[in-house]
Amino acid sequence: MSKNRCGWCVGDLLYEDYHDDEWGVPVYDDATLFEFLILETFQAGLSWITVLKKRENFRKAFDNFDYKKIAEYDTSKVEDLLRDTGIIRNKLKVKATITNAQAFMKIQDDYGSFSKYIWDFVDGKPIKNEVVYYKEAPANTPLSDTISKDLKKRGFKFVGSTVVYAYMQATGMVNDHEVTCFRYRQV
Repeated sequence: MSKNRCGWCVGDLLYEDYHDDEWGVPVYDDATLFEFLILETFQAGLSWITVLKKRENFRKAFDNFDYKKIAEYDTSKVEDLLRDTGIIRNKLKVKATITNAQAFMKIQDDYGSFSKYIWDFVDGKPIKNEVVYYKEAPANTPLSDTISKDLKKRGFKFVGSTVVYAYMQATGMVNDHEVTCFRYRQV
């Protein structure tokens, strides 16, 4: 018996596994929140499947998404990353990753954790939408506008409202599974 999934992932095993196991599941761990932040910023202007297919390469290239190490990357490391064909080699996004790691740790200092900071925007619990058809889900919202502005004010790069909304969906801050999807009630 097949499972009823959100339409955007059907037919691609990598997409289906990501959908079934990760997308929309609330994430409160800072390390995982940082990983998704980096992946979503690299996705800007591209399709998510492009990033998803390169995820393991990103993990290796970026020291398992260790934000403390990334915050210390120097010019030599940036040059190494720009030669790495396994990742998306965009100089601005690579440099933004370093800047974002530094800003991420500043938020940890100010709030005790990035998780506390980001989840305070939704009062610590996911917003549960009622998406009937995935193409009807918004690309951004007034809340993602607010979060985007706040992140930018704190020095983050490549965190426009659409990137932030995709981040909110990925990390479970918002449940945009289609109402007929088997995951809708589970997350």
